[in-house]
Amino acid sequence: MKCSYHPSYQAPLPPGHPFPMSKYPLLKERLLAEGIIAANDILQPEPIDVPTLELVHTRGYLAKLASSGLSAAEQRRLGLPWSEALWQRSRLASAGTLLAARTALEDGLAGNLAGGTHHAFADHGEGFCVLNDVAIAVRKLQAEGAIERAAVIDLDVHQGNGTAAIFDDDDAVFTFSMHGERNYPLAKMRSNLDVPLEDGVGDAEYLDALQRHLPAVLDAADADMVFYLAGVDVAAGDRYGKLALTEEGIRQRDRCVIETVRGRGAPLSIVLAGGYAATRTRTAELHAHVFREAVAHELRAGVGPPPCSRTESPAADTHRPAATAARSSGTERP
Repeated sequence: MKCSYHPSYQAPLPPGHPFPMSKYPLLKERLLAEGIIAANDILQPEPIDVPTLELVHTRGYLAKLASSGLSAAEQRRLGLPWSEALWQRSRLASAGTLLAARTALEDGLAGNLAGGTHHAFADHGEGFCVLNDVAIAVRKLQAEGAIERAAVIDLDVHQGNGTAAIFDDDDAVFTFSMHGERNYPLAKMRSNLDVPLEDGVGDAEYLDALQRHLPAVLDAADADMVFYLAGVDVAAGDRYGKLALTEEGIRQRDRCVIETVRGRGAPLSIVLAGGYAATRTRTAELHAHVFREAVAHELRAGVGPPPCSRTESPAADTHRPAATAARSSGTERP
């Protein structure tokens, strides 16, 4: 399995900062040690160019990022102190998602050992997210004519508010977010389909909800490319999670998404999103599961039906009037 990675995915942070920046090299080394990926599977991106970033982000925001122009308040909202290294790693991680998406279009499946920064809006960053890498990849591929339609399956514990806002008026991109209802961000944006979950939800309830909605989401999206934000902050005991999935539950979740998407023949690009376990090593271990499951799927491809074959779901089609109907049934939030 080919995956994007760059040594500069890790940027220095102040001592004691809660963001687990070292998870990126730890994950890469773990996957190499297990043989999940080989050295020649690693794709090294170059920093993404500003014209490509401008397909999603405003010139004013990008100018601030490039010149240390973020105010103290903007840096507090971002949750990360500005540095040249942070600006560099943000462009590299976005380039990594684009590179993984291009590779998935060729190979059917690829990943980025970073990315999933779904709290980044067009004109600002928040929640540890500087640039919205998935949105950038979608817009670039659309601009090139490589794809017309895309789906974003966001299973991070936090709603993908930035992604939802960026694609709010775009019927060619279906955004699906399954997240903690009482978790960050306090003010949710509107995805095509939002599935809010109560605190403490465990494996059975979580997987049942995913199995009920995912097939209909893919039907409605009719996507040329699917992006999967495989956040592991759904795990029991996560610092910012509030849900209670076991390790096996996370593996089943990842297996369900991979086999359902790939079972339909859609290209799939996997990005990390969040994870805040007790240690960086533990966070990297949880992130590794989606890549283990992806490789396992490729080895058994074509054997048996996908595990998420249920089609009953209130999820509507990609158009906003249908999404409004879904909201009235309690499956979508404003």
